[in-house]
Amino acid sequence: MELKRWLERGVEAFEEWARSYEEYAAHPATEVAEEACAEAFAELAGRLRDSYPFFHPCYAGQMLKPPHPAAVAGYLAAMLVNSNNHALDGGPATSAMEEEAVGRLASMVGLEPFLGHLTSSGTVANLEALFVARESRPGRSVAVSAEAHYTHARMCRLLGVRVHTVPVDERGRMDVAALERLLASGDVGTVVVTTGTTALGAVDPVHRVLPLARRYGVRVHADAAYGGFFTLLAEDPLLDAETAEALRAVGRSDSVVIDPHKHGLQPYGCGAVLFADPAVARFHRHDSPYTYFTSTRPHLGEISLECSRSGAAAAALWLTLRLLPLTRQGLGGVLAAGRRAALRWAGLLAGTPHLELYQRPELDIMTYYPRTEPAALSRVGAASQEVMRRGMEAKENPVFLSVTRVDADAFARRHPDVTCDAEDTHVLRSVLMKPESEPYLDRLHRRVADLAEPTP
Repeated sequence: MELKRWLERGVEAFEEWARSYEEYAAHPATEVAEEACAEAFAELAGRLRDSYPFFHPCYAGQMLKPPHPAAVAGYLAAMLVNSNNHALDGGPATSAMEEEAVGRLASMVGLEPFLGHLTSSGTVANLEALFVARESRPGRSVAVSAEAHYTHARMCRLLGVRVHTVPVDERGRMDVAALERLLASGDVGTVVVTTGTTALGAVDPVHRVLPLARRYGVRVHADAAYGGFFTLLAEDPLLDAETAEALRAVGRSDSVVIDPHKHGLQPYGCGAVLFADPAVARFHRHDSPYTYFTSTRPHLGEISLECSRSGAAAAALWLTLRLLPLTRQGLGGVLAAGRRAALRWAGLLAGTPHLELYQRPELDIMTYYPRTEPAALSRVGAASQEVMRRGMEAKENPVFLSVTRVDADAFARRHPDVTCDAEDTHVLRSVLMKPESEPYLDRLHRRVADLAEPTP
C-alpha cells in the first residue's frame, strides 16, 4: 500500500466534499507565509530525526512500532473533518465507524452482548473498567498480580479503592492458590487478570481464575491491552495450550481492555474498553444542557468517562479492519510473524555461548541476559545495561533493546545457579511485535550475540 498516494487521496476527498458547500473566504488571521512555513517545517523534520527508529526491526526495545499505512491514511482523512466522537452531532460518520469497529473487537474476544467504545489510551480504558468495578462492588477491594501493569494500583488510588497484590508463579502468572486464599477473606470485589504482562509477556490463567471468582461472587476484569489480539491465534499451535486456553476465556470476563495502538496497528492513542453487561451504562448516566439532542440513539459520550475524543482514531481503526480483518488469515498473520520470531529466537539463544534465555516467551516478548563469570546478579545487571548501551550508541548497525528489572527471588526460581548477591537485577528485553522482525531475526540475533561477547 503506497502511503503517499492514499494520503493525497484523503486530502482530495476532503477538498471535494468541502466544495459541495457554499464558498467562503478564509480568515487572514490564520494565514502564514510560505517561507515561514517552509522554515518551520524543515526544523520540525530535523527535530523528528532525534527519535529512535521504531519503524525498523533493529528497534527491538519497547512496545513501539509504526501504524499501518491504512491507519495513517484513514486518520488523516478523518482528521481533516476533525470530528469529536463524544456526541453524535460531533461525529455522526466516525461514531458509526467506532460502533462497527468496537463490535468487531467484541466478537474477536467472544463478548455478546456487550457495551463498549474506544478510548484515548489503555490507561483510560482500565480506569473506566475499574470505575465500573467500584460502582458494581462498592466498598470492596481489587486484586492484581505482582506483574500487573502499574496503572491498576495508580487508578485504584485515584478511585479510592484498596488494592491487594497477588504473588505470581515461576512464569510470572497470577498464583491461583494465593488468589483463593485472598478471595476467602471476602474483601475482594474484582480480580484483574492480565493477558500479556508488559515486562515478560506472561498470560494469567484466566480460565482458572474465572470459576474461582464466580464461586466467591467476584468480578473479573481482563487487562488484555497487550495480549488481546492474540485471541486470533487461540486455535493455532504457535501458542502453548494453557496460554491458548486462557485467551479463549477472556470473553467470559466482566470487562476487557484492548489496545488497538499496540497489535492493532493503530497510531496513538487508541484503546478500547468492553463490558459484558450493557446495563453498566447506568454508572455513566449524566446530564448535559447542550449535547445529546440530535439522536435518540445512545451517544458514545453517554457510556464513557471521557468527553472530547478524536473521531479520526475510529476511522483509522475501521479502515484497517476492513483491509486486515480480525481473523487468523487477516490481522492474525501479523501476530503470528512476531510469535514465530520469538520462538525461533528462543531456540537460537539456547545455542549461544554468551546469552541465556531468562524465560520462555508466551507471546512475542523476549527476556534474556548475558552470561557472566562469575554468574552473579550484580554482574548480570551490569552486563545487560552495557549491551543495551553499546547497541544504541553504535555508529554502524545500531540495535535498540530495553531492560526490565527482576527481583532476586524471581531470578533464582528460574536460574538457581546464579548467585543472588543483590536484591534485584536487570535482564534484557525485546518486543518482537513488528512482523518484519521475523525475516530480520538472524541479523538481530547476531548483533546482540556480538554485543554480549566479553571484551578482552
